[in-house]
Amino acid sequence: MLDVRRLRLLRDLSHLGTIAAVAEAHTYTPSAVSQQLAALQREAGVTLLERAGRRVTLTPTGVALVRHAEVVLAALEAADATLAAARGGLCGTVRIGAYPSAVRTLLLPALVALGRDHPALDLMVTELDPVAVPDALRDRRLDVALVHDYDIVPVEPGPALDSVPLLDETVYLAVGADRVLTGDPMRSVRDADWIVGSPGTLCHSVTLHAGELAGFRPTVRHHADDFTAVLALVAAGQGVGLVPQLAVGRPPAGVVLVPLALRRRTRIAYRQGAGGHPAVAASVAALRAAASDLPGEHPAGC
Repeated sequence: MLDVRRLRLLRDLSHLGTIAAVAEAHTYTPSAVSQQLAALQREAGVTLLERAGRRVTLTPTGVALVRHAEVVLAALEAADATLAAARGGLCGTVRIGAYPSAVRTLLLPALVALGRDHPALDLMVTELDPVAVPDALRDRRLDVALVHDYDIVPVEPGPALDSVPLLDETVYLAVGADRVLTGDPMRSVRDADWIVGSPGTLCHSVTLHAGELAGFRPTVRHHADDFTAVLALVAAGQGVGLVPQLAVGRPPAGVVLVPLALRRRTRIAYRQGAGGHPAVAASVAALRAAASDLPGEHPAGC
């Protein structure tokens, strides 16, 4: 019988790419991870890993075993959810992750509701970019998380995760009040300096792609991951940027927000099999209630 803990390490290696990353995720030493993977290979009786320069990669058999491991781990999550429901009551730690603009608008009212209705829950919040969410959920550093993508840059949550839709929102082009727009707003700012997210973030990718769809490549002048900073830079005449409705708040004087035919879509993600866990279900319900109370927003699926 294959060891489930070792299967999880193999699965994580397939996602994280290096033994060092797996070790960091599990607070093991790289040597300990290597020893456990070697033991799994002996249990399997076939080659699961091979060297590729200084890296270790999965063989085709290793890749196939990871697919089976995903099914096994999801079944264990479902079993844990069934036991939690049978025990009754909501208690224990729930680790929730969210991107910055959702923390103050969606997560705060959800936390208040959860604390009021389920006082035995120990709620822990982590702010992080959505691109980091899948690994954090798989590594069990999070139990529930908000992820988003854009209709022009769709992103799948990835294997081992389930998700449900939460919110669709308008994306605005933020420009200075003195800028004249004609026809297509994006084409009108093709010569502008742009304020975009850091390279590697989804916000960075979507701005570049939106420009390319309009026939140009944005000239990046500033990088800012905080939409409040983006709006402040626009107000100071430092360029233009894209800002989703959830992050608009009260824009500073001198900023004009032009709605685009571009949508940001938020989903609630959790590990496969965990959807029936009472704490996860309560978190999903609280987040959906918070989304439905947002003025001017449109909860997905409603």
